[in-house]
Amino acid sequence: MAIGTGTDWRAWQQSWDRQQEWYMPDREDRFRVMLDMTEALVGPEPRVLDLACGTGTITARLLARLPGATSTGVDLDPALLTIAGGTFAGDDRVTLVTADLKDPHWRAGLPYDTYDAVLTATALHWLHSEPLTTLYGQIAELVREGGVFMNADHMPDETTPRIDAAESAQRRARRDRAKEDGALDWADWWKVAAQDPVLAGPTARRFEIYGEHADGDTPSADWHARVLREQGFGEARAVWRSPSDALVLAVK
Repeated sequence: MAIGTGTDWRAWQQSWDRQQEWYMPDREDRFRVMLDMTEALVGPEPRVLDLACGTGTITARLLARLPGATSTGVDLDPALLTIAGGTFAGDDRVTLVTADLKDPHWRAGLPYDTYDAVLTATALHWLHSEPLTTLYGQIAELVREGGVFMNADHMPDETTPRIDAAESAQRRARRDRAKEDGALDWADWWKVAAQDPVLAGPTARRFEIYGEHADGDTPSADWHARVLREQGFGEARAVWRSPSDALVLAVK
């Protein structure tokens, strides 16, 4: 795969999207619902915190859909933040902040005390339930009254093991076929990044921080909704589901 010299940020964004879609072919559906509900609940010009923003996937879709919005992207991954920085260079609607969400003081570097919406996708499953509960309480303090938090992530239902097993087997078979056709998985994508002259250094630092992969918990959507209510949100429920994932929306 030719991605160029590392300065073609659109190509890097697109390659990240294709890699993620290898795992989640319905990925754009969750973003569409996320932005639908953002606009419906907090209006067309929201101040957004893109939590664990990665390459800025949510921010890019937010600004394309709602050009009057502003976004603060927060992440710890130096390689993905390098891509985000290149992508949004010169766009004064976007601020990027390096922070570790497990650090109790991670909010100190944010440019605002409150946000209309905090949005995240396919990122918080690397946290275990206890630190995620703590994080949900911190997020509740950041969201203004009437504001929203949304998390789209892996949220299987442990009460349906046969359904889950069948869906998982079908998903693996689909991914295997795509891999035969040249699709990059997560590990392959990082190998390409490590060979790029611009991203090689940030990629090495990324693996020093995270190791090969971080494995947290994947509780159900009902668990997320319950904990969000316990941590300060007035309402919370799933507003989108796939066989393995869900988008949980909480309103302050």
